[in-house]
Amino acid sequence: MYEPIRTKSVHTTAGTPSDFPHRSREEELDIQLAGHLAALLSVTDEIRAIGPSADLDAAAERLTEQVARLRGGAAPVRASSAAAVREPRVVALHQRAHALAGRALVVAASRADTAAAILAAERMDAHAPAAEPRELAAR
Repeated sequence: MYEPIRTKSVHTTAGTPSDFPHRSREEELDIQLAGHLAALLSVTDEIRAIGPSADLDAAAERLTEQVARLRGGAAPVRASSAAAVREPRVVALHQRAHALAGRALVVAASRADTAAAILAAERMDAHAPAAEPRELAAR
């Protein structure tokens, strides 16, 4: 009924060497975790610019260390912003930091990186109360 295929398909990739390097799952998770932690560091720097605190300074330092470790020693780019920020913006920053820490926690747990998971969980806890708008917290 059907005639067998006599030539190789143009879509067949088996047996041909690839022209680009492939990364392992661990390398992909390292890249993803470093990205989440670097984004969290950026938001932390923005919050520090609004209201400096020793807790945020220590968190920024630990985040910098973890990102550098995951990137093979390359230090992350640090943001400096000294703009005046209103209260709703501060709440939004804390909400973003909380969400980023949650994403970092998921990736750290999947790659069994205890140090990064502990740091992400601590940052989630630190940003959770401040992430709630004042109207909701008063109820």
